[in-house]
Amino acid sequence: MKVKLPKGVGGGPQNMNAMIKQAQKMQEDMASLQAELDAREYSINAGGGMVTVNITGTKQIKSIEIKPEIVDPEDIETLQDIIVAAVNQAIKTVEDTNNAEMQKVTGSVSLPGLF
Repeated sequence: MKVKLPKGVGGGPQNMNAMIKQAQKMQEDMASLQAELDAREYSINAGGGMVTVNITGTKQIKSIEIKPEIVDPEDIETLQDIIVAAVNQAIKTVEDTNNAEMQKVTGSVSLPGLF
């Protein structure tokens, strides 16, 4: 017994070609967006603005700025904690932004671990 699919489902070669074109378009859009995201720069503050991390869209730290008033030779651990928090927040910001922007291009297609 042969099952007939509703019109437009299965579709044969035309449907396959349309799907391939759609996938190619999505791939082009993703490559373009990735280049745009890689070129972005972010500035993230921690410790009430005492530490600022400047990071690129490729997660490269460009600089870390530390306000002199937070430097206490008697309490280096606090400064270290603030720097770690700032760097971690900077990386998270880049990842969250990249994922959100890519989700706009890919729609409901899940691509875990792509970035």
